[in-house]
Amino acid sequence: MAARKRFRYMVDIHTHILPGLDDGARDLEEAVAMVRMAAEEGTRHIVATPHSDLQYKYDPATVDRGIAELSEACGAVIPIYRGCDFHLYYDNIQDALEHPSKYAINNKRYVLVEFSDLLIIKTADEVFYRMQVAGMIPIITHPERNMLLRKRLEQLQAWASAGVLLQVTAQSFLGRWGREAKAFSDELMQRGLVHVIASDAHDTVNRPPLLREAYDYVARKWGEPRAEALFRQNPQAVLSGETIVWEPEPPPEGKPWYRFWA
Repeated sequence: MAARKRFRYMVDIHTHILPGLDDGARDLEEAVAMVRMAAEEGTRHIVATPHSDLQYKYDPATVDRGIAELSEACGAVIPIYRGCDFHLYYDNIQDALEHPSKYAINNKRYVLVEFSDLLIIKTADEVFYRMQVAGMIPIITHPERNMLLRKRLEQLQAWASAGVLLQVTAQSFLGRWGREAKAFSDELMQRGLVHVIASDAHDTVNRPPLLREAYDYVARKWGEPRAEALFRQNPQAVLSGETIVWEPEPPPEGKPWYRFWA
């Protein structure tokens, strides 16, 4: 019993559980199954984070209605909160700067930021700075799954040193996203560059809302306190808008902290 007790406190801040809003849950039945699966795994708080990009329009009122419907349908088995999978393009950025809490998790200050797989914008660090000045704290989602970001470890370090957080996908540690993603996840852990681990769930089969096995992996390799921080304490702080206390690793000697790229 003691081994299972720890899982009562996991918090998942990145999921696509709302049907009809993006490429996540296909219908209400699947959405209910996802929430119940997460609860059975030990997740006690879950955030619905539909995309806001050129394909999917993000409307907080629509998201809130979806959360209310889903919560009722699954018997309010665990609390569901609003967030957003925010993409960096001009209109999105301008709107976020004018309405800082609109895209933030639980209407607080942390915002999930997803980079394109095709291009890393040159002005990303300026955008992050402006977001922070406006009261937002960017959280870069799944850098281990982005081929371009995997080649820019020093830049991730620089962003982290400037107060930007990194969120790794739980199943990346288990090889679900391939050997390179797993190796990079481990590298980020070794460098102290992982601040939150979440599921980024889209369904119940290929991308399920499962955290327990990854928790065990992290606990075995880096210790129980580290797993508790990344699966419970830090995501709980994100949910409540509190400050995550984190000491960044120093960058490697002689490495430039910034580079331009196309």
